[in-house]
Amino acid sequence: MLRWCCLCLIFFSWPSLAAADGVLPDFTQTNTGYLCLFLFITAYIFVMGEEYFDMRKSKPVLLAAGLIWLLVGALYANAGYSDIAQDAIRHNLLEYAELMLFLLVAMTYINAMEERRLFDLLRAWLVSRGFNLRSLFWITGILSFVISPIADNLTTALLMCTVVLKVAGDDTRFINLACINIVVAANAGGAFSPFGDITTLMVWQAGIVHFQEFFALIIPALANYLIPALVMSYFVPKKQPKAVDEFIELKRGGRRIVVLFLLTIATAVGFHAWLHFPPVIGMMMGLAYLQLFGYFLRFTLPRSLAKKRAIAEANHDDAALRRLGNVVPFDVFSRVSRAEWDTLLFFYGVVMSVGGLSLLGYLSAASDLMYHQWNASAANISMGILSAIVDNIPVMFAVLTMNPEMSHGQWLLITLTAGVGGSLLSIGSAAGVALMGHARGQYTFFGHLRWTPVIALGYAVSIWLHFWVNPHLF
Repeated sequence: MLRWCCLCLIFFSWPSLAAADGVLPDFTQTNTGYLCLFLFITAYIFVMGEEYFDMRKSKPVLLAAGLIWLLVGALYANAGYSDIAQDAIRHNLLEYAELMLFLLVAMTYINAMEERRLFDLLRAWLVSRGFNLRSLFWITGILSFVISPIADNLTTALLMCTVVLKVAGDDTRFINLACINIVVAANAGGAFSPFGDITTLMVWQAGIVHFQEFFALIIPALANYLIPALVMSYFVPKKQPKAVDEFIELKRGGRRIVVLFLLTIATAVGFHAWLHFPPVIGMMMGLAYLQLFGYFLRFTLPRSLAKKRAIAEANHDDAALRRLGNVVPFDVFSRVSRAEWDTLLFFYGVVMSVGGLSLLGYLSAASDLMYHQWNASAANISMGILSAIVDNIPVMFAVLTMNPEMSHGQWLLITLTAGVGGSLLSIGSAAGVALMGHARGQYTFFGHLRWTPVIALGYAVSIWLHFWVNPHLF
């Protein structure tokens, strides 16, 4: 079997022997290049059909990444360029490590807030207010737009979807409209913040756009959300759902964890802005804040429980005594373990696969076509539409790997289009895919597709507004 694998590698690598001295050849027209491209496309077909195949999206891209680099390594070793391949894979691993650790800290904080029941408290408050369906449509949309720049679009969308499902019951038509609205709002809100989406985080980590410069996209992002929301709201009745009363007690330290998260963000921004270090250094320091606070919570837990138990016994509050008997000490590492590991591993597969295809020359060819034969605006708008089909993470990483020469306004344009372009289809963003699973059978691909023309109108207007509001950046 090993001999057969070696023979296959030699067969797929034979065109590389014609490499010119001192010049890296173009491997895009080789058998190895075609095979690597086929592996990536095949893996992405499985990713797009995640719900149909019932297979987590990380599995196919992890396998594709390993196979692509196996073939690329053999190809470059056969051509005498093994050192270049080794440097390239280390560079890709470093890029992934920075983003992975950054996301891991952010996910840990979000999970800690969830464990302290902050999101449950918000959900219970919304559910108990007795808003009509149209009011709830607007409230969940606006909150999605406002919260996603801090808590990321995926977490925000899931939180708001839970509110909708709790209130709407079996009203499938309203649930579908509300979920579309939430996906569009969460993606639009995430487009003007480094913490709102993985794509904006990648651009910020690369040092192309500074933290405060993302806010130039607020007005275009707001238009991207409001235009489809205004149209869809006319199809939402003012029906009054049944109010649901639910008592939620915020766990000790919940509000202080929010403060620590904001301090962590400030630390990451400070490391990047003042010392020009990768923001991940500040985020890892912020993880220390949470760990030390977790130690404080565990250390002071017995005293806190004794005080609350005395109050509950004095008031003869049996419900409070039962809740105190179920208290579990706060554990940071349990929050780390609950991070979206499928997303993090999927991101690894994408970064490594795209890095391998770049070394073969495919991204240089694509960059030459899109950013030299076309103009940058057409290329960036097209990339945004493409992100609705193949997800915005590989699209943005491909653009960053190409690193075309563009004005600051054009880099903000691709940040905007890759962020909000995924709203065109339900499979175009992590928020949409997650809600299809969370509201299974009620928020669907074809239910979203019916409103794609209206979402596309918001997409077009947001692009026009970016050119109109930020002409000095082009």
